[in-house]
Amino acid sequence: MNFTRILFAPRKLPKEFSNFPQRYIDRAKDQIEYKSEKGRQFRDKVLKREVFTYGLDRPWTKEFYEANYPGKHIEKDVVEPIKEWTIYRGDKVEILTGRDKGKQGVVNYVVTERNWVTVEGLNCEYKYMGGGRGIPKSMVKEEKPLLVTNEVALLDPADGKPTRAVWRFTDEGEEVRVSVRTGRIIPIPDEAEETYDYKVKKFYVEQPKDTPADEATKITFKPRLLTFEQEIMEDMGIKEDRVPCKTYWY
Repeated sequence: MNFTRILFAPRKLPKEFSNFPQRYIDRAKDQIEYKSEKGRQFRDKVLKREVFTYGLDRPWTKEFYEANYPGKHIEKDVVEPIKEWTIYRGDKVEILTGRDKGKQGVVNYVVTERNWVTVEGLNCEYKYMGGGRGIPKSMVKEEKPLLVTNEVALLDPADGKPTRAVWRFTDEGEEVRVSVRTGRIIPIPDEAEETYDYKVKKFYVEQPKDTPADEATKITFKPRLLTFEQEIMEDMGIKEDRVPCKTYWY
């Protein structure tokens, strides 16, 4: 039964597909060893894991926790910094290395922490899974990651050939991806905005518990010099005539 669930498990998707807040993702992967108590007599101090190793598993999954198990020594991943990310889920790319060199496919998974992407049906590895208790092993195909820096390249919409893309601004002030070779605009695919809640933002149907966008963007805070307590006293008509006595610290 467990092996059947593995076979029918959903495909791994980009972090943005989860539509989770960043603070939830940070809280899910936190491994706090020590945290000082609250109080002005205590110094704020937190001891927690700072170095994580990233793979094809997302930070809120059990597999990520096992790869970064508490107490396990982990070497920091050496990743080439990318100033401008230009490849997204749904983009058509060409593989530049390996046995699938020259083949074209669609990006279906992105790991920005490692500069990785996987291409649907390409650069695959075959392995056996399952077995035991009378269940025969089954061969499954798994897509292996490729580096966006030198192992894949975007396809130019003008001629369908690989090219390098940069970000530029149009006359209307919109930031777009542009092919370096031909100057053609490469649009962002709709799959890049897809989440568990909607396929495209504009087609999302508001639910009864959702806060309308107009209410969320409405400015209701008026800055004042009064403290929170003083504002309550003013609203409730409370007048304070007492004079606080002097206090001393030893």
